[in-house]
Amino acid sequence: MEREEFLKKQLDIITGEKAKEFGIFRDLLLEYNEKYNLTTILEEREMLYKHFLDSSAGVDLFKQNAKVAEIGSGAGFPSIVLKILRPDLSFDLFESVGKKCEFLQVVVDKLGFSNMHIYNLRAEDCARDKKFRERYDHATARAVARMNTLSEYCLPFVKVGGSFIAYKSGNLEEIEEAESAYKVLGGKCVKTEKYELLDGFGERSLAVIEKVKPTPARYPRGQGRERKNPL
Repeated sequence: MEREEFLKKQLDIITGEKAKEFGIFRDLLLEYNEKYNLTTILEEREMLYKHFLDSSAGVDLFKQNAKVAEIGSGAGFPSIVLKILRPDLSFDLFESVGKKCEFLQVVVDKLGFSNMHIYNLRAEDCARDKKFRERYDHATARAVARMNTLSEYCLPFVKVGGSFIAYKSGNLEEIEEAESAYKVLGGKCVKTEKYELLDGFGERSLAVIEKVKPTPARYPRGQGRERKNPL
């Protein structure tokens, strides 16, 4: 199934059977945005397509009952959207900004989510902790960093046989140029999908990086080196 056809079905779900949950999420986002500056996308239709629908694009890529680490959760995209659509998924959200963590906790409590935990910690620190390192079926992230940097943040969380699912712009070169980073970190790109959001809301892409061997102990390097000197 082409991703655009898949998105049409997701849009029907978001605006139909799951409309109540998404309405609560949107209202909370608008309320807390005044204090926490969570998003610049405030118009209802634009939020529906650019945040909700885009976050739903990869919902079929996650294993049943998977344990997922989200890196740089921000306002909860894609994690909150995925949890609404896939209650079977368990999430650990890693976000370094305290006020964003406060917002995420409000959403989790209001929507009554179970198996969703929020950590006000830096991903590069958590990834070295045996409590988190290589413990997840998937890691995911959206709009956090360039792919080579993002892979160093995310792949250490994923166990061998799992995958890092990245939500990116429509620029596939960014995904391709990170090939050397995947190799160093124990990953292999097994799927890249470029798609158009419905009604002309822009091009996006999904990348699935399979974890084929353990990440070497020195990664992530920390102290900002993932951004300053990407692999």
